[in-house]
Amino acid sequence: MFIYTSMATFWTYDYVCSISEEGIFLLYSRWNRVKFLYVVTRYVPFLLFVAHLYLNFVPDETSSTCQIINNICSTFSLISIVCSECFLILRTYALWNNNKVVLTVMLSTFAAVIVGSIVALFSATATAPFETSPIPGITGCYQSSGSVRLFVPFLLLFGLELMLISLTLTCAIRNWCATNNRLYVVVLKHNVLYYACGLFFSTINILTSLLLDYAYSGMFQDFQFIIHAILATRMHLHLWHADHNRDCNASDSISLSQLAPAPYIESA
Repeated sequence: MFIYTSMATFWTYDYVCSISEEGIFLLYSRWNRVKFLYVVTRYVPFLLFVAHLYLNFVPDETSSTCQIINNICSTFSLISIVCSECFLILRTYALWNNNKVVLTVMLSTFAAVIVGSIVALFSATATAPFETSPIPGITGCYQSSGSVRLFVPFLLLFGLELMLISLTLTCAIRNWCATNNRLYVVVLKHNVLYYACGLFFSTINILTSLLLDYAYSGMFQDFQFIIHAILATRMHLHLWHADHNRDCNASDSISLSQLAPAPYIESA
């Protein structure tokens, strides 16, 4: 319960700190798929917190009720991380000058990771043991132990992000001196930061899932998803405002082609 209270506090603090920038973005940018992706990535963590709060305080709980709520929480977690990774796949695609081969490789790997994670996650939680508190007046669902298979989604995520950071660094080495596009540099730095954090937290979750009891390992899992969501949305806000401030008369949606190096065209 403490870790989710801490995460909710951290998420709320980040939301309050960026509410002005987010308000401008939501008000002045056109509705499109990227903006919809932003809204989902930004606010699904709130639904995750609500579901976990209900899980901890549900009255008249039964094992089946706890299992249903736990599956809802797992679904919100999965939606959150998928949307966060979609942002970074789009950015990597932009860095590679909209290369269709790179996009195909990324999407194929991403689809395999999603399917593998769904199978591992829901097969592990399908038989998750839930207990009720023996203390009178204390409500809520308590998971006494978890499956060791919960490390699989984080191992798959580690592999995906290792591939994406390799693509980002390869692109950086090839084009670092070939472009002076400020937005390109912003996207490059954001990608490296995001993937570095992702690899770090994935490693922590893999090790804790294998070496520690669920009571200790479980608290880091959703924390990684919240951090991913905060980073992905913060980076998109920063990029949108950087482009908007660069040219207030430019299109309100950031073109992927703008972010890719084109040596034969004069940089903006």
